[in-house]
Amino acid sequence: DSLSAAFKNLDKSAQADLTDRVDALCRHYGMTPTRNTKGIAHENGSIEGPHGHLKRAIADALVMRGSRDFEDLTAYRRFIDEIVGRINARNAKRIDMERASLRPLPARRTTDYEEITVRVTSSGGFILRKVFYTVPSRLIGHRLRVRLYDDRLELFLGATALLTLPRGRASRTGSHGHVVNYRHVINSLRKKPMALMGLVYRDQLFPRRAFGDIFTFLLEQTDAKTACRMTVDLLALAHDRGCEAELAAQLEEDISQHRLPDMTALRALFAPPGDSLPGVEVKLADLSSYDRLLENTGEGAAA
Repeated sequence: DSLSAAFKNLDKSAQADLTDRVDALCRHYGMTPTRNTKGIAHENGSIEGPHGHLKRAIADALVMRGSRDFEDLTAYRRFIDEIVGRINARNAKRIDMERASLRPLPARRTTDYEEITVRVTSSGGFILRKVFYTVPSRLIGHRLRVRLYDDRLELFLGATALLTLPRGRASRTGSHGHVVNYRHVINSLRKKPMALMGLVYRDQLFPRRAFGDIFTFLLEQTDAKTACRMTVDLLALAHDRGCEAELAAQLEEDISQHRLPDMTALRALFAPPGDSLPGVEVKLADLSSYDRLLENTGEGAAA
C-alpha cells in the first residue's frame, strides 16, 4: 500500500529513513516489493479481510473469557498466540504447500530495531517518541545510544550495554507517557521530598498500589510536607532493604487499621538480622614493637 495519509505526514528525514529500512528488509530476505494499483481499493482485500476476521475472533474470545484484564504482557501474548494458532491450523495444508516453494532463510535475522541517540537531561531521564524514561542519575549529561524495539529499549553508553527498559506509549489524547523506576530518582527525592507533590509522573513512580494509597492516606491525615517526607522514606526503605512487596503488605494493613506508618518500627522490622552481618576482626601489630622501631630509627638518625 502507498500509505499516503501516514507517509506524507512525516518529515523528509523520517520518510527517507522509512524507505531505506523497507529496502534493506527486502534485500536481506531476497524479496521484490510491488505496489498496489492506485485507485483499485479491492487489491487490499486479501490482507484486510483476514485482518478483520482475526480482530473479530479476538473480540469473541475476550467475550467468552469474561474479562479483558491480563496479569502481564506475556499472558496477553500467549492468549493471542492461541487464537492465531487455531486459525493457522485450519490452513496447515496450504501453508505446507507454500513452504515447499520458499527459499531457505538467511543465516541471521535482519535488524528489527531503530537506533536513536538521546541525551539524559538534568531531570534524570530523556524523552523519546513522546514518552519520558528515567535512568540512573549517574547518566545525567551523557548521550546514550538507544535500540528501540516494539516492546523494549536497550540502552548503550558507547559500546557498553547499560540496561533495558520497557517501551512506553503516548496516550491517544496526545499527552506524554512515562516509564518511571523509583530506584532511579529516589536519591534526588531524598534531598527534596516536597518535589513529590509536583511530579507529573507521580502515579507511575509508585511501584505498587499500596504506596500510592498510603500517600493519599497521609495527605488526608497530615500536612503535605509530612506526607511527602514519609512517603519518600517508605520508598527509600523499599529500595535500601529490597522489601518492596513485604512493605506494601504492611502498608495495606496500616491503611485498613486507619493508622499512620511507624517508620521506626518499619526500619526495625526490615533491618537485616544481626547474625547475617559478617564478623570483622582487625588484628593490630603490638604497639610496643612499634615504639621500639621508632626509638631505633631516632637513634640511627642521631648517629
